Amino acid sequence: MILDAPGRPLRAAEVEVPVPGPDQALIRVHACGICRTDLHIVDGELKQPVLPLIPGHQIIGTVVETGKNAGTLKKGQRVGIPWLGSSCNQCRYCRSGRENLCDDARFTGYQLNGGFAEYTAADYRFCFTVPNGYPDLQAAPLLCAGLIGYRSLAMAGDAEKIGIYGFGAAAHIVAQVAHYQGRRVYAFTRSGDLEAQQFAFDMGAVWAGETGEAPPEELDAAIIFAPDGSCLPAALRAVGKGGMVVCGGIHMSDIPSFPYELMWGERVIKSVANLTRRDGEEFLAIAPRIPIRTEIQPYPLSAANEALEALRNGKIRGAAVLVAD
Repeated sequence: MILDAPGRPLRAAEVEVPVPGPDQALIRVHACGICRTDLHIVDGELKQPVLPLIPGHQIIGTVVETGKNAGTLKKGQRVGIPWLGSSCNQCRYCRSGRENLCDDARFTGYQLNGGFAEYTAADYRFCFTVPNGYPDLQAAPLLCAGLIGYRSLAMAGDAEKIGIYGFGAAAHIVAQVAHYQGRRVYAFTRSGDLEAQQFAFDMGAVWAGETGEAPPEELDAAIIFAPDGSCLPAALRAVGKGGMVVCGGIHMSDIPSFPYELMWGERVIKSVANLTRRDGEEFLAIAPRIPIRTEIQPYPLSAANEALEALRNGKIRGAAVLVAD
């Protein structure tokens, strides 16, 4: 499925199977999760896609061919391909383990063709081993929703009472991690979305309400996955002094002005930018131990536009995953 221009539906097309470069592997795609970032790209809210583009960056597949330098991957091996597709490996960010901040990084399904296809090529150094206990469809959301959620939770430090704003793919995974770690999760959803609130309870939340509501007790930290900038002042109101508000999305609408007193008291606002390979290795190692259970709604590849529309309208419980027709 190809994006020709922002704001247009994806179109089905037959393209040549990619030829892997020296550091790449050719991957037969089994499943590809749909992320809100894909929606931001399709809708033109992220401004630098390489067009025409095959979106998708939560890819599960098997290696069918390797380049001459991709020796750590073997034919038939199952791998996961995440959002971060490459980095320069030389800048100060890469050298300090912060490759997610590399100015020359390239991203799967954004500057590199992704997984809304039958085949894709990926740099072997940025492919992950997938835990054996997860079928392809259930594994796909781990590759971004899981990784970004995990990084966001890590940024919240040792907070015990955590608010989550926007209870979708990332939130339903991170809530399980937080519960496993003995934390208490408070879920904030769209107005009147009782189904999402029940979903939060099903995933271990101790309370669920609407974004503007005050939780029953002061929070230690909040993580915002919803792309609505008005969530940030709401989260600042909900956390106590010294609290942390983590913005976990790659795009957010403009943040409305708010009085300084909401931030005073050593409250901190941080953003999560992409992910590192270390995040992937750590998260995929602990996911089976928890064990993380991913809620998915499968769609055939040919129905990618339908799946994106369902996500746009808040109709996905958990994560949407595309499967080859």
